[in-house]
Amino acid sequence: MKKIAFVVLLGVLAALLADCIVYPTIGPPALRAEAAIGRPGPGYVWISGYWTWSGGGYRWHSGYWARARRGRAWVDGRWEQRGQRWAWHKGYWR
Repeated sequence: MKKIAFVVLLGVLAALLADCIVYPTIGPPALRAEAAIGRPGPGYVWISGYWTWSGGGYRWHSGYWARARRGRAWVDGRWEQRGQRWAWHKGYWR
């Protein structure tokens, strides 16, 4: 009986936490133009700035230099509209 109650409790908690994830219903502003100046040295790539959703609005996260990963390329993150909601897909090394 305790196991069943525990599983039910976990299910309820998971459902409540899933509702905590907020998807904006308005799209992000246009990307800001940034100058990628001051490269720290060879072997660095520019990671473009992007908009994040925070506290009911968008906030700009400035671009930065990152050490390149050998044999890999950086793919910028992007916002994607899904129905009336917007979802963020993080950037990654490919």
